[in-house]
Amino acid sequence: MSSSLSELLTQRVARFLDRTADWDAFADARVDGYRRAQHRFIGSGASGKTDAQVIPAEHFTLSVMFVPPGQGNAAHTHEVEEVFFVLEGKMLVFFEDESGHRAEAVLGPWDCVSCPANVVHGFQNVGLEPAYMQVMLGKAKPDLMTYADPKLQQKRDEHLVTRR
Repeated sequence: MSSSLSELLTQRVARFLDRTADWDAFADARVDGYRRAQHRFIGSGASGKTDAQVIPAEHFTLSVMFVPPGQGNAAHTHEVEEVFFVLEGKMLVFFEDESGHRAEAVLGPWDCVSCPANVVHGFQNVGLEPAYMQVMLGKAKPDLMTYADPKLQQKRDEHLVTRR
């Protein structure tokens, strides 16, 4: 029995040093102002990418974003709840309505925000240092994000095509 427990534990451990920073995880990450790297731990998040090193997701996904100063992500929605938990740095998070009105908050280390399903939201590193932020999505395989910007939405799936 202890052998199978050891095997199970080995399959369920993901170490940061073994993660690869994916700077092309999302279509908007190719645009200045939205550059960030995803480190996948459990599932692929909303990136749509597959990664043999991740722990298979059963009910949620978990990744860590590395966000340089002045960078963030584009306003977007998901069909499920998304949680941002700041590990290091200073992150501005926002919710936005259909008319463009925005509510903002600045989060520091160990602060978090829960973004409800279908509410436009996003983040930006407003600090002088790089930030690390844990991101969780409330589904084992969430749909790809839906961008508020129609031009980004049109290019949403391009990052999934293998570059040569």
